[in-house]
Amino acid sequence: MEEVTKVMPPVLERRARQRQPTVSVLKSKLKQGVTCSLPRVRSTLTGFFPVVRWLPKYKLREYVWGDVMSGVIIGIILVPQAIAYCLLAGVEPIYGLYTSFYANIIYFLMGTSRHVSVGIFSLMSLMVGQVRQWITGGNVELMGLQCGKECYSISIATALTFLVGVYQLAMAVFRLGFVSVYLSAPMLDGFATGASFTILTVQAKYLLGLKIPRHQGYGTVVVTWFNIFANIQSANMCDLITSIICISVLVAGKEIQERFKDRLKIPLPTELLVVAGATLASHFGELNSKYGTSVSGYIPTGFISPQVPSFSLMPRLILDAIPLAVISFAFTVSLSEMFAKKNGYTVRPNQEMLAISFCNIIPSFFHCFTTSAALAKTMVKDSTGCQTQISSLISAMVVLLVLLFFAPFFYALQKCVLACIIIVSLRGALRKFKDVPAKWRASRNDGIVWLVTMSATALISVEVGLLVGICFSMICVIFMTQHPKVTDANDTNDTDLYEDLDEYKNLTAPPRVQVFRFQAPLYYANKEAFLKSLYKAVGVEPFLELTKRRKAEKKAKGMSSKLGKANGDTSNSQVVVGLVQRELAFHTIVLDCSAIPFMDTTGIDTFIGLVNEYREISVSVLLANCNTLVIDTLQKGQFFGKNAKDMSSLLFHTVHAAVLHANSTFAAAERRSEDSVV
Repeated sequence: MEEVTKVMPPVLERRARQRQPTVSVLKSKLKQGVTCSLPRVRSTLTGFFPVVRWLPKYKLREYVWGDVMSGVIIGIILVPQAIAYCLLAGVEPIYGLYTSFYANIIYFLMGTSRHVSVGIFSLMSLMVGQVRQWITGGNVELMGLQCGKECYSISIATALTFLVGVYQLAMAVFRLGFVSVYLSAPMLDGFATGASFTILTVQAKYLLGLKIPRHQGYGTVVVTWFNIFANIQSANMCDLITSIICISVLVAGKEIQERFKDRLKIPLPTELLVVAGATLASHFGELNSKYGTSVSGYIPTGFISPQVPSFSLMPRLILDAIPLAVISFAFTVSLSEMFAKKNGYTVRPNQEMLAISFCNIIPSFFHCFTTSAALAKTMVKDSTGCQTQISSLISAMVVLLVLLFFAPFFYALQKCVLACIIIVSLRGALRKFKDVPAKWRASRNDGIVWLVTMSATALISVEVGLLVGICFSMICVIFMTQHPKVTDANDTNDTDLYEDLDEYKNLTAPPRVQVFRFQAPLYYANKEAFLKSLYKAVGVEPFLELTKRRKAEKKAKGMSSKLGKANGDTSNSQVVVGLVQRELAFHTIVLDCSAIPFMDTTGIDTFIGLVNEYREISVSVLLANCNTLVIDTLQKGQFFGKNAKDMSSLLFHTVHAAVLHANSTFAAAERRSEDSVV
């Protein structure tokens, strides 16, 4: 008989890792934290205010033209948008200008991105406005003084903004930036699209000049459209005609900008031209007095004295501030990293969180509301040659000029014009509906997440939509791990490559060995799915197989005893029972663990149970391709026995090594069995 040599698995020696005691680690970090020296103070200050590092190195001749040009353009865009977005937030227009001014100054000092434009943002304004909706009107007492509805609105906005900044500061201090990883791209896209549809709905009444109250509570989109159609006969024709003209001009300007963006040196100031033209037409045409159109009203010049946010309101806003803090941070950091990667530099996410937190905390003392980075304005800065955050400083100066001198000139500006600016700015987000078929083809899971988040945001509320989106995304991930792809792996023409038989051609099953690959972590939630998939793949469930054998053995013993009594011979009993022990088509199962990133104690117990159950029907279970994390987990769970004594016989670095070991071990066992018979 041909000699069969046992194939020994390759030996890889693990590095010994000595973990430092927790007390010594804490002492070392504490010592580092409290150490004070001049270089450390300088490093802390320059880290907290990055402008101190890059401003002395500013290349005046190379950067100044692009920074000034982009700063002026963004400032021109900011003014009408700042006034318009106050409609969403439910506050007076002057507060939008304050918000744009202070946010740009603070981010100039603290931001690490060269291109991000931080300031007033439609989504943040909408969420602030929805929090403010529970105002019922009338005079209320605030800090011992009688405060009317308008005063109360900005008090709520500033208190909310202060809380948002505090949350973001806490996230930065405790390094909780990982929270943003739970905001997947499809979820954020769906959330932004649903919020955009809500913004469009809220602004639709201004296009028609309807004076209907803003809906409070859930279902804003449905209720608002119902109220619009119920009161459509009361539409102001002057506002409607103005809206049609303004939307036509704004859309035409955007289309021209997109079509000829390679030829145009600077973006067209369409919003500013529309605002200027509409203001002049409203003023000289006396549209407010003759046709009853709604106008912005008096916008004062200068600054209002700073005021501490109302701490008495904050207990009622604690929960409302959380989604604003997370969304504001997520948009700011993601945009910072996106444009840093595009332009070849790096940003510090934790410093970005600090910057956006102070862009909310400090301005809240100056009658401002929640800010964030805005994609559209950031793209404009990038396309107009912005090089540094000097452009933000220039934009703040443009807003300052309006605050000091030009604000009263916007008195006659119709609110429908502001609504037109907001709605046209939503084109990018609303165009996401076109991407749904492509998203669905690329990944049904992402398509479903987008649709569910968008629907919940638009039909219920923005806050609920965000929560539903996050929870549904996680549920989808859990569902995918509970129903992963499983593979019955075969090798390619006697090589050491083992792949899926359903996916590749010309594969050959290894003789009498089943190779099973489970492509997901193994934990409590998918233990049953793992076992069902394995039993289906190998075609043998050990408990059922053992039960069948015992029943057959019992039946065979009964038949053989009867036969023996009839013939007077009991030797047939052993022969019949021996025939019952049927031979399976395989003698070993190799679990390819290359796609199992981790497992919990339930996974360990599952592996131990498999080894023991299949051993009872004379089938071995071997592991291959385990990563070090899985190996360590199995060792701690004593899967390999005490002191890992069975590791060399159960664990292999490759599937091929496990298959060779299984065949050689089985051949050796058969040879011993034959020798014993002889």
